[in-house]
Amino acid sequence: MIKKALITGSAVGIGRAIALDLASKGFDVAFHYNQSAVKANQAANQAATYGVKSIALQADVTKPEQAQSLVENVVEKLGGLSVVVNNVGNFLGKPTSEISIAEWQEVIDSNLNSNFYVTTAALPYLKAANGARIVNFACAHAQNVVARKTNTAYVIAKTGIIIYSKSLAQELIRDKITVNVVSPGIVENSFDLEEMIPKLPAKRPATLQEINHAVWFFINPDSDYITGQVLEVSGGWNL
Repeated sequence: MIKKALITGSAVGIGRAIALDLASKGFDVAFHYNQSAVKANQAANQAATYGVKSIALQADVTKPEQAQSLVENVVEKLGGLSVVVNNVGNFLGKPTSEISIAEWQEVIDSNLNSNFYVTTAALPYLKAANGARIVNFACAHAQNVVARKTNTAYVIAKTGIIIYSKSLAQELIRDKITVNVVSPGIVENSFDLEEMIPKLPAKRPATLQEINHAVWFFINPDSDYITGQVLEVSGGWNL
């Protein structure tokens, strides 16, 4: 596998941690941002200290033409593409009946449609890589079809990502591309930590390093035969 990775939403938080972890493992990395230019460039500079090529690129990946342009720029500047981590996705916690049309569209666009647009644009390049990885992000329990009180649109989008990923996985294994899903629960950079921690069996949030570990499990060259899987990193939450 060539070591060329695009991580969407990687100026801060989970995406940034993943990109830096891949850089430490010798991957050339593209940091994607929409508005956080300073932080994305800082992260790219940090990644470069590992002796890899690193770039920061702006795009609104809820727009298909910008997602396409982002991928093309990554391929041009990094010299190829073998790993895509779709990390973008805004959260909305609001009673279901109170969600506005604009809010619904924004949540579905940022979580589900952006994933589809970036992946679709990347597929020709991933097929040419002769061994590639797609890692998508859902959320803990998104595969469980149960009622939601305040985050319905978000979970619908994340459940859609799981179905989309499994469908792609079955199709793309013949092209030496695996497609898997990481589903975090509460993470150290999540909001409302004080409220949520007592509800967690582990009594602590996941660390960013633990999320990195799950992502690397799927990207690792030894995972060629693992595809269409969902790995929750939730400390036993809501089992």
